Amino acid sequence: MPVSDRPILILGGTAEASKLATRLVAQGYRVISSLAGRTREPAKLEGEMRIGGFGGARGLTGYIARENVSLLIDATHPFATQISDNALVAVASTRIPFVRLERPAWQPKPGDRWTSVTSLEEAVSAIPAKARVLLALGRQHIAPFSRRGDVHFVVRMIDPPETPPDLIDFELELSKPGKVEDETAFLTKKRLTHIVCRNSGGSASYTKIKAARDLGLPVIMIDRPHRPGTYTLPDIESIGHFVDETLGSLRART
Repeated sequence: MPVSDRPILILGGTAEASKLATRLVAQGYRVISSLAGRTREPAKLEGEMRIGGFGGARGLTGYIARENVSLLIDATHPFATQISDNALVAVASTRIPFVRLERPAWQPKPGDRWTSVTSLEEAVSAIPAKARVLLALGRQHIAPFSRRGDVHFVVRMIDPPETPPDLIDFELELSKPGKVEDETAFLTKKRLTHIVCRNSGGSASYTKIKAARDLGLPVIMIDRPHRPGTYTLPDIESIGHFVDETLGSLRART
């Protein structure tokens, strides 16, 4: 089993990041998973954990140097652009190996009724009057919808917000996405007519998309932001091979 004395730093917060940490620890690597701290009680991860921001690109660069990090893996959410930008600055400065794990985006299938938009503001404008809308977004992305007093929103979150959403007509739903049949029942019970969500990809939250397709509900899909060209791999298996090849190569030269 390969063993690395210098840690691998995973910028995490996604299901894939958690599974990747488990795999790399099992392979004998020392792993530090960094979480932003938005979830109040994050699940325990294999390896070491740190919670909270770094203080921008400079802070991340300093952390990498202090911890003598051997390799940086950006496994953050596809829409977490700030930390990803900071990661690129940090690896350019420290010159350590880098790879991004990004699950493929969802693609529309026959029966889907998607309206693709590029921003939250476009999503706000795309909602028809008197709609009943599931906002499947993080709490930090709700504010732009406050100008739509002619729409009823169902705001789904995992943790209760510190302050109520700044919306005129809404109800708060504290739950995680369920199975397709659960999502179908939920959408039907709430008499929802539309879903607004981001194209996060992955299987965990895809059930609402499948349920919307089955019910014929329109989905206002926010496209992923443009990212600068980086070395990106789509799954844990390929990242595992990259780590073995990269760190094995580095050890061979030392």
